[in-house]
Amino acid sequence: MLHRRLLRTAAPLIVGALALSACSKSDDDAGSDGGKKVYRIAYQGPLTGESSALGVHMENGVKLAIKQANARGDLPFTLSYVAGDDAGSADQSPAAAQKIIDDDKVIATIGPAFSAPTKAAGQLYSQAGLVALTPSASSPALTTLGFTSFLRGIPNDNAQGGGMAAYLAQKVKARKVFLVDDKTEYGVGLAGVAEADLKKAGVQVVHESVPQKTPDYTAVATAVRNSGADGLIYAGFYADAAPFAKKLKEAGFDKPKIASDGTNDRKFIDLAGDASEGWLLTCPCVDATVEPGIKKFTEDYRAEFKVDPGTYSAEAFDVTNLVIEQLRTLGTDATREALLDKVRHADYKGLTKRFRFDDKGEFPDRTAFLYRVESGRIAYQGNILTLAAS
Repeated sequence: MLHRRLLRTAAPLIVGALALSACSKSDDDAGSDGGKKVYRIAYQGPLTGESSALGVHMENGVKLAIKQANARGDLPFTLSYVAGDDAGSADQSPAAAQKIIDDDKVIATIGPAFSAPTKAAGQLYSQAGLVALTPSASSPALTTLGFTSFLRGIPNDNAQGGGMAAYLAQKVKARKVFLVDDKTEYGVGLAGVAEADLKKAGVQVVHESVPQKTPDYTAVATAVRNSGADGLIYAGFYADAAPFAKKLKEAGFDKPKIASDGTNDRKFIDLAGDASEGWLLTCPCVDATVEPGIKKFTEDYRAEFKVDPGTYSAEAFDVTNLVIEQLRTLGTDATREALLDKVRHADYKGLTKRFRFDDKGEFPDRTAFLYRVESGRIAYQGNILTLAAS
């Protein structure tokens, strides 16, 4: 955002000229030195709204990567950050994306973070030839919609949904599973994968769709308890998983309960209280607080933001650095289209994984991990398929 000062007509001319010069840049751009060219990297995700905790974790990862790249001092350009808040909403996504696209200094976007906003804005990014590299949007359908600039930096929901199904079928040995999605692009897609894999394993599935912001989850919680299900899958976000968890506890449903990465956040525990205890959570993301190979990232993140990294913080950091490394090879003559081509064909070893993309922009891996709420904290358990088979 540009900040302008009101100049008093009585002020000396030189003071006014200096003020105008100082304020002709954004706050971030003002930090550049030596007249270097400025490239902006944007992040689109929920920075406000019910799912903002997930969004801010990723934003922090992007910011940290940009700050550290500038601090190293070996780039022929200066990087700055642009925020694109879509509140996790498909309705608000096109406007957030268009604002980013219209800024001609933006060379790449990290995001959109969620699947529905990605679907809503994907064509806009494609038309602009602007990289839209998500660290988290996981709906399998996103790479089938013809978006030419969309790239996914994580396994899609075939990993999570398949892992959930395998765990309940093999480890829990469930004969019947109750599956609830939140009617979003993300929730429906994930639930569809889980349902198909459960049925392949011979498990009976009862599937209900309950929209976000449902005022009372009593009815579906009662249905779960009365169904005779041996386990539950919830495909949705923590703002809805929390009141659902409370109603399940009130209803006396004590079978294994698994929720997806949209619930895998400290806010789920804060909102659900002791009803969150024992819940299993999945994510195709690492736990930055326990992985020894990314210890320095965690230390740097804590020092910068005074909190632990959250879900997808490290992945957002990684994909931002992927973009920066490809931009480095283009130097000061980069264009959006040239960077898109570089990123699409990149083979980059990050902290969390090796990043590369197939011809549809898909990440060619199916690794997902299991977490468990224990004593008021989210505890990493391990690779979900390995745990299912053990």
